[in-house]
This record gives sequence, C-alpha cells and structure tokens, in this order.
Amino acid sequence: MAKNTFHLVSLGCAKNTVDSDSMAQLLVRDGYHAVDKANRADVLIVNTCGFIGPAKKESLDTLRDLAAGKKKNQILIAAGCLTQRYGVEVARQVPGIDGILGTRRWMDIVQVVGELRKTKHPQPLYHLPEAKTVGADEQEALRATVYGASAYLKIADGCRRPCAFCAIPLIKGTAVSRPIETILDEARVLRDAGVRELILIAQDTTDYGHDLGMKDGLAVLLEQLTATVPDMDWIRIMYAYPGYVTDRLINIMASSKQVLPYLDMPLQHADPKTLYRMKRPSNMEWVHRTLEKMRSKIDNLAIRTTFIVGYPGETEEEFQSLLDFIEQTRFDRAGAFQFSFEPGTASEPLGDPLPPQVKEERYERLMELQQGISMQVNQSYVGKTLDVLVEGFNNGLSVGRSYRDAPEIDGYVMVEGELPIGEIVPVKITGAMLYDLAGVPAQQVIAL
Repeated sequence: MAKNTFHLVSLGCAKNTVDSDSMAQLLVRDGYHAVDKANRADVLIVNTCGFIGPAKKESLDTLRDLAAGKKKNQILIAAGCLTQRYGVEVARQVPGIDGILGTRRWMDIVQVVGELRKTKHPQPLYHLPEAKTVGADEQEALRATVYGASAYLKIADGCRRPCAFCAIPLIKGTAVSRPIETILDEARVLRDAGVRELILIAQDTTDYGHDLGMKDGLAVLLEQLTATVPDMDWIRIMYAYPGYVTDRLINIMASSKQVLPYLDMPLQHADPKTLYRMKRPSNMEWVHRTLEKMRSKIDNLAIRTTFIVGYPGETEEEFQSLLDFIEQTRFDRAGAFQFSFEPGTASEPLGDPLPPQVKEERYERLMELQQGISMQVNQSYVGKTLDVLVEGFNNGLSVGRSYRDAPEIDGYVMVEGELPIGEIVPVKITGAMLYDLAGVPAQQVIAL
C-alpha cells in the first residue's frame, strides 16, 4: 500500500462520473496518485448514487465490500448522492466508514482527506455543511469525463423542476448554471486533447442559463460552442425537459452539422392523469406538436426517451395510454424504470400501492413493444451509410457508435475489419439487431 494513493469507485450516471473525475483531479493536484486496486490505496472513495432503490443497494454493497477488506491505515470515504441525504444512515449501515461527503461540496475532497489523515476520528467525520446548491467554487477542475474520443461536459448542476418522484432537488438543490466562458474554455481543452464528440449533460440541459438571466440558454450555448470549436465533430444533447425544446434550439439542431440530430428527452409517461400526479408537464398536445415539428425540421432525427411504469395510481387504462403513445410515436430508443418509492419527495403521500408483480409485468410489456419498434427502425437503416465513431476492435471486428447512439445507454455498430480507434468512418449498414447494427466500411463497398 503506497502512501498518497487513492482508489475511487464511481457509481450511477455520467453526471456522477464527472464529479468523480473532478475530485480525482483535485487529489492528483495535491500530490496523490490514482491506483486501480483497492488494496494498493491508502484512501478509498465511493461516489455513491441514491436515485432509485437498486442504485442505493449497489452503493451500500460497494461500501460494505471495501469496509470489509479495509486495512488498518486505510481511510474509507462515502461521497455523493446517497450520503448527501442519508449520511448518518449510511455510516450506521456500514461500520468502517471514516468520512462522509455530500454532492454539494465535492470540491472539498482534499480538505476531508487531509483532516482524516491528520487526526484519528473515533466516529465518522461528517462534511455536510449547509449549502443550498452545489458549490460554484470548482477550483478550476475540468468538469468533464473523457470516454475514449468522447467527453461528457457538465454545463449545470441541480434542478428546479417539481417532479414528484424525484429526489434530485433534495440531493443537489436548485439549478446552478456554469459560466458560458468556462464551458467554452473547457470545450477548447477537450478539443485540443483529441475529443471528437462533446456530450452536454446536466440534470436538465434545457434549463441552462435560466439562473443567469439568459433566455434560450441552451441554444445560445450551442451557437457559441459551434463557433468556438468548429472542428469538434459531434455535439450531443442529453437530458432535455419536455416543454423547453424551443424553436431556437430546434433551429440550431437543424442547421448545424456539428450538433447531432439526436435528442434525449425523458417523458416519464404519456397519460395526462399520471403526468399530473407526477407533477410533470401533462399537455400531450404540446408533445405531439413538438415531436412533429422536430421531425419535420431536423433530418434523420433520433429521439431517446425514458418512462416510469407502476407510478402510484397508474391504472391499466393509463398504462395502455402509454403503450398507445409509444406505438404511435415510434421512438428510436426508449428505456423504462419501475417506480421506486423515495421518502421525502412530493410523491411520498401517494405511497407505493402497486404490487411488484404488476410493475414487472407492465415493464416487460412496455419493453417488448419498444423492442419490436426498435427492430423495425433499425431495419430501416439497412442499405444506408452512417458515420461511425470507432471505439475498439477485436478478432477482426470493430465496434463503434453512430449519431443515433449515446455512450453506455444506446446501441453499437459492429463493423467488419479492424478500424482506427477514435476515427469517424462511413459505414454501409448490412444488418440490424434489436439494439445494434452491423456493417462494412463504405470505402470497401466502393472498392468492390
């Protein structure tokens, strides 16, 4: 076990991963070195996820595993979403935790580690100071995670939406947008490091700039990004909020070759009564109208969405309304979650009345329907040529993603031959599967 070393486990979404990488940057700047194996580090950190029940369980299990194998002089810190809300409970459930750090003061990681190493604490050290929002004093940490030739770039943190099922405002506080000049500077740094795809993330990207007094902030940011890094090949938008996809945003997506014709917009449901109970936008006319407008203006638009099944009070009729909507709208990608009861949220008084078997049965019906749609949509690409960002190869087969595929959550394109990693290559699609496509390099087709 080497001195001044740390092992950091990041759980949950890409937004959490960015926080983890930012903490790692601050530790490295302070003289620490990251190591791959827990038994070689003197500081162990788990950046937890606390969004839904299974994520909480994974976080606690990971902490228990590290605590069980902890050596005498090792320090174990639980950080992130779960500890922001349930720090005392996490420490109670996992004996052996030395420090507790929340999401709002992730930038204090060096201070917390220093305090723990300086003084032996018989009880866990809680670093959960009163803070209404995620701190803006980022200490010049790059708020991005590089994933091969792609990078997630965080443009804001926190959320001001009132969704009844969601604990994010309780965990992170209201939305705080990062300064546009800082984001542009970071885009330059990532471009200079060889990044080909910039993925913009926040709890709600379409709310970017609201707290800064900006109107159409996301569209403004995209306009400035495309001007600042005109040689960034792809710019992808994640986590859009229904009702805030404006005409200006649609226009920049339609007119810019860099901004991919891809939008991740979690709708959560399609029945107005369910949406009303969720405290989500329930004007389905707007949804239909906006989707139609986007598809008419943005060529080859790919839309990803997410739904919750088994929300309290969801009747079979309401669930069928959701299925009918999916059948009618035909999303390229759609994921689903079973409702997870979260104490302290606005939905708490509704309880969790639907039996697990009902949730599971509805989840399976939804995914079966979507799989059929995804297969048909994928088959429509056979014979077409798509640009593919190559991410790896093995045994004569390359793997990459097209504009339709966000990292980790969407599909892949399997390409014959070993192509250069990090390059964007035109690929002729020759086969379709449920989630993935297969093809050959387009130049190879021309040569034949």
